[in-house]
Amino acid sequence: MVNRPSTPYEQQLSDFRLAYSKAGSITSIVLVLAGFGLDYFSYPERLLEFSLLRLLVVLLTLGVLRLLFTDFGRLHVRSLTMLWLLLPQIMIAFMIYETDGAQSIYFVGLHLALYAVGIILPISFFEGIGFGVVTLVLYVVACALHPDAPDSGPRMVTNSLFILFSAAASAVCTWFNEKARLRLFQLQHEVSEKNASLREINATLAEVKGQLIQREKMAAIGTLSAGLLHELNNPVNYSLMAINMGLTCKATASDEMLKESLTDAREGMQRIQNIVTDLKTFAYQKPGQDSQRPFLLENAVRSAVRLAGYELKGIDVPIELPQDTHVLGDEPAIIGVLINLLSNAALALQAAKREHPRIAVKVTQRGERLGVSVRDNGTGIDPANLGRVFEPFFTTRDVGAGLGLGLSVSYGIVQRHGGTLAVESEPGQWTEFTFDLPRP
Repeated sequence: MVNRPSTPYEQQLSDFRLAYSKAGSITSIVLVLAGFGLDYFSYPERLLEFSLLRLLVVLLTLGVLRLLFTDFGRLHVRSLTMLWLLLPQIMIAFMIYETDGAQSIYFVGLHLALYAVGIILPISFFEGIGFGVVTLVLYVVACALHPDAPDSGPRMVTNSLFILFSAAASAVCTWFNEKARLRLFQLQHEVSEKNASLREINATLAEVKGQLIQREKMAAIGTLSAGLLHELNNPVNYSLMAINMGLTCKATASDEMLKESLTDAREGMQRIQNIVTDLKTFAYQKPGQDSQRPFLLENAVRSAVRLAGYELKGIDVPIELPQDTHVLGDEPAIIGVLINLLSNAALALQAAKREHPRIAVKVTQRGERLGVSVRDNGTGIDPANLGRVFEPFFTTRDVGAGLGLGLSVSYGIVQRHGGTLAVESEPGQWTEFTFDLPRP
């Protein structure tokens, strides 16, 4: 029967038992060979016979030891351990029979083996009892078959009682050793689990710390950008004034090429002016109550589309708006949510490679709130991942392409506005994100 470890304790105990079985079998070999001295001084007339017997036991034990280094030995370590333990006991019982029966000094060896097993070897309580019973039976059989058995009855009973006492003491030691090992392995397992949990917590803290540092950097960059964008806006305004003045000159009216060039330049500068305005709105945010103020959702949507313009190249982005789009909230944060949704939709469309890629942005009236939906005809979301898209650090992108915080942060922003960011999708067809904002 194969003994397969089923719990962490059993697995650890199996490795522990295997190591001790190997060491114990080597010790047994040394002690069996050391018994040559005992044979020489106690029974010199049987030295050759007992020497051959000892060599046989050593060879058999070596065979068991060799098996312990194989997969078979690992699976059957308990049976093999009991086998090499019983080999010296059988040898001693035979020597008792061949010498003086119940009067033989060899019976002490049986006691030594019992104590060694109980104190050192990691066998179970019932294995310890079984080993003691087998040892007692071997001794009784050896003494009973000896020619002097009728005259050695009292001595055999006395020695048998001593063996019984030794077996009981060995079993008790085995019981407490097994309990101590179980407690030790449980503590080791708990410590290992706590260490793994701490490593996971430390890794998460390191990631969160990195995100906080990045957030502080972005806040500093945002503050710096607000000033830089203000300075950038000044030469743009000067240029627009110069172009407008140029367009009013009589020479411009008579030169169509010059007029067309100045008109194109004005449109380009106006576009730069719009982008600068969008960036200033997105980069600069006043703390405190000013973060919740009325603003036009229409402007936020168009700003997000312009800021995500590079990713939206070649994609049709129709925008459907009601007449009044005033909402109450944090305009830069909402622009960030919209940019994140538009960027994710653009990535899905790149993967889908649609002939007519499309992201529809729709704002509708929902009672006292305005609802926003961003729907693309991209790859869709796998149903297994649909419930996890808002989890922090969850991402289906390649390593290094994102940390999976965009939707999680967006969810928190919408929740801060009293709404819910939700998602619906049909794999391979479309994905739609929706949220709502309060009216002022």
